[in-house]
Amino acid sequence: MSFIETLFSNLHANPEVPFIRETHGTDIRDNNGSGMAANIGRIRHSLREKGVKAGSRVVLVAPNSALWVATDLAILAEGAISVPMYARQDAKELVAMMRDCKPRRVIVATQALKTAIKAEWARAPLMTFDEVLDTQDIVTDPPQPRSDEDVATIIYTSGTSGEPKGVMLTVGNIDHMLPVTRDHLDTMMGPREGDDRVFHYLPFCFAGSRVVLWTCLFRSNPLFVSTDLDNLSTEMGVAKPNYFLNVPVLLERIKNAVEEGVRKKPKMVQRLYDSGKKAFSKIQAGEDGAIDRLKYALAKRVVYEAIRTKIGPNLRCLICGSAPLGEDTQHWFMMLGIPVYQVYGLTETTAIATMDRPPETTVPGWVGLPIPGVETMITDEGELLLKGPNIFSGYWGKKDITETAFVDGWFRTGDQVELDDDGRIRVIGRVRNLLVPSSGHNVAPEPIEQRMVETIEGAEHVVVIGHGKPYLTAIITGNTDASTLQASIDAVNSELPHYRRVRKFHHSEELLTIENGLLTATSKLKRSAITVHFADAIDGMYA
Repeated sequence: MSFIETLFSNLHANPEVPFIRETHGTDIRDNNGSGMAANIGRIRHSLREKGVKAGSRVVLVAPNSALWVATDLAILAEGAISVPMYARQDAKELVAMMRDCKPRRVIVATQALKTAIKAEWARAPLMTFDEVLDTQDIVTDPPQPRSDEDVATIIYTSGTSGEPKGVMLTVGNIDHMLPVTRDHLDTMMGPREGDDRVFHYLPFCFAGSRVVLWTCLFRSNPLFVSTDLDNLSTEMGVAKPNYFLNVPVLLERIKNAVEEGVRKKPKMVQRLYDSGKKAFSKIQAGEDGAIDRLKYALAKRVVYEAIRTKIGPNLRCLICGSAPLGEDTQHWFMMLGIPVYQVYGLTETTAIATMDRPPETTVPGWVGLPIPGVETMITDEGELLLKGPNIFSGYWGKKDITETAFVDGWFRTGDQVELDDDGRIRVIGRVRNLLVPSSGHNVAPEPIEQRMVETIEGAEHVVVIGHGKPYLTAIITGNTDASTLQASIDAVNSELPHYRRVRKFHHSEELLTIENGLLTATSKLKRSAITVHFADAIDGMYA
């Protein structure tokens, strides 16, 4: 039985289970199995009426909601290929991807989205949610049978350089992944006593988010879904999750906000916080004594437990993916008593290739061990190569690019990594992002950038520049204190060899965002666009 058939079986077998729990401010709107099944049946009827058949591509552009989930499942049930796209992406970029996959239908959430896309592609085969649900006819047929090789979804990569590519994930890829994630959660959370409280805010159109969604449905476990990113703290307070998937930037913001708040507390609280933090560092390094353990225990009881409760009273752990999380940030959450488990993967690996596996030791800064079925190899250049049943079948319509993505049957991740004696992986950076200053040294910018974001209070992003230049420089964005910037950079530089030190910097209060084209849809740096955008400032640093 394919994962699609399993998901449908679970919906029908659990008609009263609130599979999708939408958070709207302080309200929760439940969508149970029977209601979901009915909406799926209506959407399937509308798709058939519009000529959608097995193998047809159907684009889905909408924010997260129960209707997003119902539409995705309806497309899959009809044997079609679901092509989700990010609702906040520029309409021109959306249309370029739509034209590439040649969809039979494009389903959008609202009339406003329909109008925006129509302005760029007059003949786009568009339908809104209201239109696909405007029928009393409900298809009750079982999902169409699929083979392992059939493409289930095409997910367009972020496109940090060059045009986005459509990653084809097969039924077999997903059939392998969901039991792995289910078993991992069962081990991580322990014996289930009722449902896990799982919260999700990242867009479902991304591979990692989709795996979270499908895993919950696969386990018949409800999922709390954010509907307003501007009201995230309120929604989290309502959901009271046991765990949720994060990207590093959110965890870094939480840490920075808490530490900023501590600085406004009475001096006694500040001293207790700081002494406990220093003691915890010694404990982690194995250099602690009885006094250190006492200081940490006191700080934990008086300060850290209150912080932990404010972040999430029911939190048992956090899961972090998309990019490596900095060691300092991971240590900080551990100090509060909230373990952070990292996962690593790409869209091409069905979102996951490695993960921390509690109760085995989690090492901050490392992204865990390969998941079952995945083989690893590291080239002389340090690039990670992968094999396994989770590896995608190719890029849609791009045979030549697909061929270059593999070497002797191994998928080239493009990530520079190192391995420890136990097989854990640390991601150093992207091979193609390596900077080679005129000194001839190879410099991965990501670790330096991460360390600076952790050190510079208020920094949102740091972008290190220096390929072919006499020294490294940096673009720093965010609401930072200009008077302390140099001191923070000096502190980071003191930990680095001379060729990895940042000699000059440009501070910009303008943030890097998806909307201004300087971040990808998954909030990764668009380095080429950033270099062009800040060209004058960069030239000034090398004048």
